[in-house]
Amino acid sequence: MEKQSYSKLWGQAVKTGIIKSNLIPMIAGLMLALFTYELSFIDNIWNFIFAVVGSAFVIAAAGTFNNLYDRDIDAVMQRTKVRPTVTGELNAKTVLAAGVTLLISGIVLLALTTPLAAFLGFLGVFFYVVPYTMWTKRRTIWNTEVGSISGAMPPLIGWAAVAPDIWHPACWALFIIVVIWQMPHFYAIAIRKRDDYASANIPMLPVAKGERRTYIQTNIYLILLILTSFLFLPLSLGLTLVSFVLGAAWLWLSFVGYRKMEGKKWANRMFAYSLFHMTALFATVIIYSSVGLILRAL
Repeated sequence: MEKQSYSKLWGQAVKTGIIKSNLIPMIAGLMLALFTYELSFIDNIWNFIFAVVGSAFVIAAAGTFNNLYDRDIDAVMQRTKVRPTVTGELNAKTVLAAGVTLLISGIVLLALTTPLAAFLGFLGVFFYVVPYTMWTKRRTIWNTEVGSISGAMPPLIGWAAVAPDIWHPACWALFIIVVIWQMPHFYAIAIRKRDDYASANIPMLPVAKGERRTYIQTNIYLILLILTSFLFLPLSLGLTLVSFVLGAAWLWLSFVGYRKMEGKKWANRMFAYSLFHMTALFATVIIYSSVGLILRAL
């Protein structure tokens, strides 16, 4: 097996893919807060920079701690057995030290925006490492729901970085949408990698309850996702319609695809659409907020 570069090894250790995907809803939360509270982007440029880098650091820390704790189960799964924390290409103590450094640095950077953003950053790492990784992941089919709380922290962090009042309905719309979105997204992954999870004895829903139960539960969450679109209504009819159409298309894909495709092919389509849904929705939020800020400044 070809030896990987040091940078690629660390990229796997901190899970750079997850960092990138989580920064999109974080930026969406920040931009929507600027627009909602009629704040200037220029005046908040340092908050933006600190929020992006700080969030990246705390997300990297969470991924690092998860990799360290899960070395035993990662070693028996095909897609994770080559992680450097499993192969020993990166020393465990070194990775732990890097994780702690990233966590502290990230919280400090977020604190330079607001204390609330720093607290939410810490809370996201805590939920990912303790209730999810160390407790529910190996014990219950509801591990995805528990893990979704951590996964939905980025938009709250972004919002709090410029407007330390996270009780606005638009802020919670972003949070709730990300919470619900994660279930059909990760259920699709669990079906695609069912054999891996079964070999590691991880009670993901398709492993413990089968594909039919997973399909039904996926559709329940997709219906809830469609309903959450109306949380945008007090702010923007356009955002409401975009969210509604994207959610309805996902539900249609689930219904039609499940009848016409075998399980893994259906899961592949559902997974691909989940990425499109998240990118399209939060890109729309960012564009809507940015255009609104520009028009207001003219």
